[in-house]
Amino acid sequence: MSEIFGSVWWLLVTLGILVTFHEFGHYWVARRCGVKVLRFSVGFGKPLWSRVGRDGVEYVIGAIPLGGYVKFLDAREADNPELVKNQRGEYSAAPVWQRIAIAAAGPVFNIAFTVFAFWAMFVVGLPGVQPVIGAPTALAAQSGFQAGDRITAVGGETTDSWNNALLAVAQAAMLHKDVAVSVVDARGSARDRILPLSKLAGDASDSKTFAEIGINPQLPPALVGAVSADEPAALAGVQAGDRIVRINDIAIGDWGDLVRVVGEQAAKNPHLHIVVRRGSDDIPLDLTAKQGSEAGAPKWRIGIAGKERPHDAIEHYGPLQAVPAALRETWKTARDTVGLIASMVTGQVSTKNISSVITIAQVANESAQQGLAWFLKFLAVISLSLGILNLLPIPILDGGHILYYLIEAVKGSPLSERALIAGQYIGLALLVTLMSLAFYNDIARMVAS
Repeated sequence: MSEIFGSVWWLLVTLGILVTFHEFGHYWVARRCGVKVLRFSVGFGKPLWSRVGRDGVEYVIGAIPLGGYVKFLDAREADNPELVKNQRGEYSAAPVWQRIAIAAAGPVFNIAFTVFAFWAMFVVGLPGVQPVIGAPTALAAQSGFQAGDRITAVGGETTDSWNNALLAVAQAAMLHKDVAVSVVDARGSARDRILPLSKLAGDASDSKTFAEIGINPQLPPALVGAVSADEPAALAGVQAGDRIVRINDIAIGDWGDLVRVVGEQAAKNPHLHIVVRRGSDDIPLDLTAKQGSEAGAPKWRIGIAGKERPHDAIEHYGPLQAVPAALRETWKTARDTVGLIASMVTGQVSTKNISSVITIAQVANESAQQGLAWFLKFLAVISLSLGILNLLPIPILDGGHILYYLIEAVKGSPLSERALIAGQYIGLALLVTLMSLAFYNDIARMVAS
């Protein structure tokens, strides 16, 4: 339940920040162009809060937080168009280039916010771990990847953290495109390997896709981070900081070995003989594992939690160095986003990758739990996506308005009322279809998991 409330809260925070910034772009440029603003609303529907500022603008927070709008003095929307048409600051009377600037300002402000969020992320420092592979499986194992390989580049793009490496592989996987992966192996030798992602199943879900790829992170050592009171480990004398090195004379290398061996050995006999390393001493202990369940399946436990793997790949820059780093990250993310949209339009990438506010809420909560830097990165990516999507030439969106104004500039007169209404219906149908598909994908993923 707390996860649901957390997701809703961080979704509201995300939308509040990004929608406000987007609409402020329209508002700010409109005011600079002399267009009169009647209302600035964050959210739609019935106002939860409103007040009229000294500038005569009504500021509103709507009940439905999925967007916002800026209402201008516009004769086309007035009850008495002829009376409004000649008023100072009327929107449709503004030169076409000013209306283009006003329409483009929202997405441009989103892109500017992206640069700022990436800059702040780099200044704060984005924590991560080194892109070192654990035990490869499936395609990775078939391609010659080995435990201890450190990924240095994917598709020619340098990767300095596990998150960046995984993202690069995921993007190639969506295209089902073989990708070159450069690694430095455990002996320090540089090698290039080809990951044959073209062999992936066409209808694989995200979880199945990564299982098919088989690139798994190096697991942390079997270090005890916490010991639960009155559980087998605590009763046997295991302490936080101990490293489990043997169970029933089976060597334990990492946390994965620990989980696997406890399950296998306890299934034969719950009485386990373990050896822990405390300082420079190896201490033998005996305990009796307890059987519980996880996700409906039986699972043996001894009552310990692992120690978090330390962050050893922090992306951090000083305020000045963070500026070009933020611009590079914005460009790279924009290029990848546009490429993904184009691939979906051409059918190269499945529309199953489209997500709704359900996924956005979940990721918002997860990134916020990881810390400020990760939440800033999330805001940057969503803000950039919002800016790019709004620039698409779809009626109702800002890009659609820009298209109308460009046509007007070429033909010397506005589009007819009939053409505008037809465009609005087409745009609305496209958006409803897209949103329905996004919700279907999210609900299908939730059911499948």
